[in-house]
Amino acid sequence: MIALSTWLLILAFAVPMIVSPGPGNTVLAASGGQFGLRRTVPFWMGFEAGNLVWCLVYGFGLSEVFARHPLAYSVLKWGGTVYIVYLAWCFFRSAGATERQDLRPLGFIDGFVSLSLNPKVHSMILVMFSQFLSPGLPLSAQVLQMAVVFVVVGLACHFLWIYGGQVLFSRAQSPRAIRLQGLAFGACMLVVAGVMAVS
Repeated sequence: MIALSTWLLILAFAVPMIVSPGPGNTVLAASGGQFGLRRTVPFWMGFEAGNLVWCLVYGFGLSEVFARHPLAYSVLKWGGTVYIVYLAWCFFRSAGATERQDLRPLGFIDGFVSLSLNPKVHSMILVMFSQFLSPGLPLSAQVLQMAVVFVVVGLACHFLWIYGGQVLFSRAQSPRAIRLQGLAFGACMLVVAGVMAVS
């Protein structure tokens, strides 16, 4: 069993890392603002499924691949940048809708891919497992416990971003407001892609 002191350290690391602004949280807030909480759930669940899958993959050894092949991280970074540009295009396209119900929300696969191509997530998970796995405890139990905690923290923190986006933009229902939101969210995605490209 993982010690309480280790759990506190894991939470002290995970909560600020997950809740802090970044590419994923920007997309979640934009989706909440554009589509509302209910219509963002499939995207959100894809996002969290990605968290779970990558926690298991890293926990059981992918970190060695990145340590031996730094090019793999560059491929991930550029793939993520291209995908964020694609999401920007989706938001720009939504600027042509006249009502919220006309907008096609991002789905489960979009969430999974968005999370999977986010270098910040890979860095967080890699650091979490490299710092907090104990060689004296069974690996499988530790990886599963840490993965579940990471996903639960992610659910709570990401809810705040989605709900915050919804609250900020829920009153803006006119066709003009919907168009401006699509343009603004698309521009945000392009800024995020630019930051990812140069970092």
